Amino acid sequence: MGKLTVRALSALLVVVFVGTVLVQALMLWTLVSGNDPEDGSLPLTALRVITILGMGSAQIAVVCVGRLVTMVRRGTVFSHAAFRYVDGVIGAIVAAALLWFTVTALNAPGQREDPGVTVIMGGVGLAILGVALIVLVLRMLLAQAVARDVEAAQMQAELDEVI
Repeated sequence: MGKLTVRALSALLVVVFVGTVLVQALMLWTLVSGNDPEDGSLPLTALRVITILGMGSAQIAVVCVGRLVTMVRRGTVFSHAAFRYVDGVIGAIVAAALLWFTVTALNAPGQREDPGVTVIMGGVGLAILGVALIVLVLRMLLAQAVARDVEAAQMQAELDEVI
């Protein structure tokens, strides 16, 4: 990965992280301060809490991707330490999907005359879970690469002993 790519991705991750923190702070301030323009109606309050939690899952994913980018830059991504961060990304995506299904369930009663919206929202939740499955497949590829790297190191050590 080139230096420009790493820097651009790192800058993007910082912007996303700061943006999510700001959204969380504004949502939390609205919940706590009593300055709610909608007078704290229950569905809207629940959606604000879900938004705060969703931003938290995005932050976890951003931090994990940032750590993986650092590992790529250092050339250490093909190690067992990388699995912790990939697992963090998978967990964050699954959490986001569960939060989306919660939003879908909260929205469903208002969509009785047009249930297609609820079906579409459920489909979006399944698509989010699909992304988690894609990352899981990439994790399996990482596991194979790490195993091959360990095997190559062992073969090199044996070759060094022979020579």
